Parts: sequence; structure tokens; C-alpha cells
Amino acid sequence: MQLPNPRTSRQPYDPNLRQLMSIAAGRQSRSWLSTWKRLAPRSTPAWSLPKLAAALDVGSLHVKDESKRSELGSFKALGAPIALLRLILRRWPERQWTAVDLLAGTHADRLHELVVISATDGNHGRALAAAAQSIGCRCVIVLHAHVSKEREDAIAAFGAEIIRIAGNYDASVSEAARLAATNGWTVVSDTSYDGYEEIPRDVMQGYGILVDELLEDSPEGSLCPFTHVILQGGVGGLAAGVVSHFWERYGAKRPAIIVVEPEQADCLYQSALLGCASRATGTVDSVMAGLACGATSPLAWRFLQPTVDMFMTVTDGQAVTAMRILADGAAGDIPIVSGESGAAGLAALQALADKPEMRRKLGLDASSRVVLFNTEGATAPGVYKGIVGRDADAVLAAQSKWLEHNGIPEGTLMAHAH
Repeated sequence: MQLPNPRTSRQPYDPNLRQLMSIAAGRQSRSWLSTWKRLAPRSTPAWSLPKLAAALDVGSLHVKDESKRSELGSFKALGAPIALLRLILRRWPERQWTAVDLLAGTHADRLHELVVISATDGNHGRALAAAAQSIGCRCVIVLHAHVSKEREDAIAAFGAEIIRIAGNYDASVSEAARLAATNGWTVVSDTSYDGYEEIPRDVMQGYGILVDELLEDSPEGSLCPFTHVILQGGVGGLAAGVVSHFWERYGAKRPAIIVVEPEQADCLYQSALLGCASRATGTVDSVMAGLACGATSPLAWRFLQPTVDMFMTVTDGQAVTAMRILADGAAGDIPIVSGESGAAGLAALQALADKPEMRRKLGLDASSRVVLFNTEGATAPGVYKGIVGRDADAVLAAQSKWLEHNGIPEGTLMAHAH
């Protein structure tokens, strides 16, 4: 389903929102994370897919590939670690610690009594666990019934203590909050709720790094190199972090923003219908595990309501098809390892391919320059292999062969990806 947002507008960045998230704060976050050994030393590539662009009748198509971000396999590596750093620096300002030293574990002996906790569908918890392990504090992760054992093991590998509950993601969020209140722990979540906004804001701010990298070769004052940006929904954190950067930099000349989520986890779609942060109407459970969220983050909604031009839902089947197309390197484009949630953006663009009225409303045509975000790689390798028909290593081998055939050294991915 597609829903043009009746409340979208074209205006300069809201000064009140700039107090919450800004390009300057995002660049500080980027500088801090550049020293973390668990992240790749380079920006992630933005692959050009000209053959797929032609098939979908758009001028150009780029995919920012977060499967290359780190061993964590997703964009979440930009959010939870920054939130944890800022939490510690706020809590003990008199100690004058630096982010660089914290990430290096320099102060681990003084942080072992700090306990952070979060609910997760997989990737956020994994990123928080990895950051906590590097910094030296305890990490407790609450998993709901639909999180696979494979994802649980990936989180536990970074030293997190796992608590399992019945119910869905929203139930795990409530349980994490209850445990934190009972034990004096601190919730580090990517979704906000009443009285809890500072840490989710920090998480979202980290996601703005994606756009800072994407636009680093675009001169200040120039027009945006992209006319359309397609983003995954979930609770809205990723979309808000990305939108804030585009909005602050380009103001009324920002690109068109499209947000996509599973049809059974349509909390943002429902929020657009009702005009306020709302809940999903479906079962929430989806193959797109990272997007299987039932409640919109109220803080994220403050950024999304005035900027998103269209909210969309896609089926699990459409996401699966998009995963396979990316893995195959359709019609000669580079093969890409994209997880279930990572392929949602392409699923949305494909869904728009035969919707002339919706394309007209979005100004999506043969001259459009579209960017998607592959938010995760094969973070659940068994699920990935079951869907694509081969494991991620086979797709990566095909990717390496494609790069070699086209004379692109893998060590200079970003320089040749645009």
C-alpha cells in the first residue's frame, strides 16, 4: 500500500529539531567512531546499479551498502555505540574521559558496575553488546519469542547476558524498561517513549553518519545529488536520523522521502493516517525482523511527519524477491548481500514501478536519481541461505569476481562506488 503524506511540507530545518539532532553533532559522532577497531576504516560503498535503474525506469539507482560496515553486519553499529559513549560522558563529566579512550577499553576497570539493557530484534542488541564489550561495562539483552537462536548466538558472542520472553518486540521493550527500573540499570534503546528521549536521540543521531558519508563529495551549497531517498521504517529511528541530515542541509530543496515497512508492522503508515505516533494494525511478525515493530517512536515521528512524502508497506514476499535480485546482480550489476530488512527499499521501488499515479505524485520518472540503504547483510546466515538459495560467501565471491572483471580493487570500494 502507498499513502502520500498529507502533512509533508517544504521548509527550512526546524530550529527546535536542530537542538535535538544536527549535522555538527553527527560529524562529532563520526569522528569518535572512526577510532573504533570494530568498524571498517572506510565509508561504506554506495553501489551504482544502472541495469536495475533502467529496468525500473529511473535515471540512476545507488545502494548504500551497510553490510560492509563491520563484523556486526548492519547500520546499527552507528547508533548504539554512540548512545553508550554519550551516556557515559554525561554521567561522569568530572572524569574528563574521551570517546577514543572509552572505545579502547582504557577505563574498563571503572565501568564494570555500569549495566546497560535493551530489547532488540537482533542488530541493535548486537551493536550494543559489542560496544559494551569494548568499553568494559555489562550488557543485558531482552529477546522476544520471534528472534531466532542464530541471532541470539550472534549477540551472546559479544558477552551479552540474554533474557528471553514470550510475546513480540513491544513486549520485550516493556520488559527491558521494567528490569532497568527494578535493578537500577540503564536502557539504551533506539525507540523513545514518555520520559525517555535522550538516549534514543543519540542513537538516531548516529544514523546521520550514513548521509554524511553519502554526501561527502558534494560541495556545500550544491543541489542534492539524489532526488529520491527510500528508507526502512521500523520504529522510525533510522529514517529520522537520515531525514534530519538531508533536511538540515537542503531545507526546502531536500529530496523526496519515501518510508517503507512490512504490511503487518505498519506503525508509521498508521501514524501518517492518524496524524500522531501510533501503533501497527497487524500481527507485527515479519521475515523483515528488524522492521517488525508495533509502535512508532514519538521522538522519531517529530522528524518524519513534516518530511516524509510517502509511506509504504510491502509484503514479506516482495522483500524476499528483492533480496534475490540484489544477490543475483540483476542484468549485470554488482551482486550485493542484503538481508531481509536490507532489501525493503528495493522492494518499495519495485512496488512503485507499475503505479503511474503514485510515481507522478512523487515526481519519480526516468530522470530521477534514487538512493536506497541496504541496512544489513546476512546477519542471520541460515535464514539468508534459505531465502536466496546460496550462502552469503557465495554472493560475496560473485561480488569479488564482478569487481575484478570491472577493474575495481576491493580496497578502494568507496572511490569507485559512486
